[in-house]
Amino acid sequence: MAQDVLLESVEDHVGTITFNRPEKGNSLSPEMLIRMYQTLTRWEQEDTVRCVVLSGGQGKAFCAGFDIGAIPTKVDSQMEELIKTHNPLELAFKSLKNFPYPTIASWNGYCFGAGLNLSMVCDIRIAADTIKVGMPPARLGLVYHPEGLVEFVQAIGMAATRELFFTARTYLAQQAKEMGLVSHLVPKDELSGFTYEMAREIASNAPIALKSTKTILNMLEKNMALSADDKAQAQMLQALGFVSEDLKEGQLAFMEKRKPVFKGR
Repeated sequence: MAQDVLLESVEDHVGTITFNRPEKGNSLSPEMLIRMYQTLTRWEQEDTVRCVVLSGGQGKAFCAGFDIGAIPTKVDSQMEELIKTHNPLELAFKSLKNFPYPTIASWNGYCFGAGLNLSMVCDIRIAADTIKVGMPPARLGLVYHPEGLVEFVQAIGMAATRELFFTARTYLAQQAKEMGLVSHLVPKDELSGFTYEMAREIASNAPIALKSTKTILNMLEKNMALSADDKAQAQMLQALGFVSEDLKEGQLAFMEKRKPVFKGR
């Protein structure tokens, strides 16, 4: 029987989505992302989940990033159609960001790339004090997509976003907290208790107040959205990056576990 790559549960108006690919560092597959979108959409329609927790389970990873080569193993007809016609990353990100109630990313372990970006659209981030985080696109020769950069700026500010993406460093837990990537650091064995105490506290508050406040906060963030001209220019720069020699060198160096030699072309 194939392993269920995404687990879900609801208790006391708190919904938990758990990434369940520990052998792959919980890297995000198209199947996981579509399942997340479907789960969040159903919970929104049912209107009983008043706080969502994203978890990486008990392993070493919260999420290692996006697994572009993953092949869906458990796909129903609805999911198959969604994968054909929509970008799974975009569906999952939007459904999480626009979920009407507060969301919490609970980092049990390391968090990189798309996993870190996914966490940035959550309202609150709580982490074990042993985590490591990073955004490696510059080290791979990749131009990151503009919507993702906006989400980082909204979450941690312009200065921290610049450092995170320009250095492509791996940051330890305390450094991540100082940059604003995480709000709370706790010992790993206390992570679950701390997270769910806060989640239940949030879920016990007035639903209309929670929904309305989140809606207004999301409206305020829209002021940072790119104009149509800026977005077009950003997409052109991203496209140039995709055909660069540096991207090929970055990917090859990553696979060969060596330092890349970039030539700026």
